Amino acid sequence: MGRLYNVLKHVVHPFLRVKNIAYAEPLGDEPVVFLANHLGALGPMYMAVTFPLRDRVAIWCNEGMMDEKLVVEYVRHDWWWKPESRLAPLYSATIPYVARAIVPKVLRSAPTIPVYRDARVMSTMRASLKALKEGKHLVIFPELPDGFDSHAEQLQMGWLNLTAMYYKATGKRLKLVPVHIDEKTRFFRVGEAITADPDLPLKEQEAAIERYLAAGLRGQATPTD
Repeated sequence: MGRLYNVLKHVVHPFLRVKNIAYAEPLGDEPVVFLANHLGALGPMYMAVTFPLRDRVAIWCNEGMMDEKLVVEYVRHDWWWKPESRLAPLYSATIPYVARAIVPKVLRSAPTIPVYRDARVMSTMRASLKALKEGKHLVIFPELPDGFDSHAEQLQMGWLNLTAMYYKATGKRLKLVPVHIDEKTRFFRVGEAITADPDLPLKEQEAAIERYLAAGLRGQATPTD
């Protein structure tokens, strides 16, 4: 972790509301993958700054936010403001450039793993596997933006291949743990872990795993089917 991140986390820590944690079951000593709700920019900030296990996590971060050459267009297309807002033209002309000056430096200083959407995706997976083998937890925000302050019903699930990679490398099942960041009660609500069956194709399990995690990270009742 870099000096910039260490300085900023102490600056913003007092202003973040969610600091308590409630576990549905003991977490154990093995590394896990936490799947958390995004809450705009706040979800990653909470997981990096106030989450009690923050010193043992590596956080997935879209490469578009970590590269000064990409961040302007990324911000303009990532629903940071309502497109129909009267001030949208002003926001588009200012906010992305402020973000370019600040955000990539902070994110590169933080415990992040760049997430690529092209042929470099395997570098994301290899870095993630390395972090897990070193005993770190991964934090992934799998919700897919679907408009301002809105997300698609289904989660992004490309990361699920990590479970097969981890099992092949260690002989252990990788625990997948939903986290609902609850600003109303100011708690991280950590759900029960689920694992993929290494003896079955991932595609046959993906839908059930996705439903379980989606319910957990959104603070809903766990599906029974």
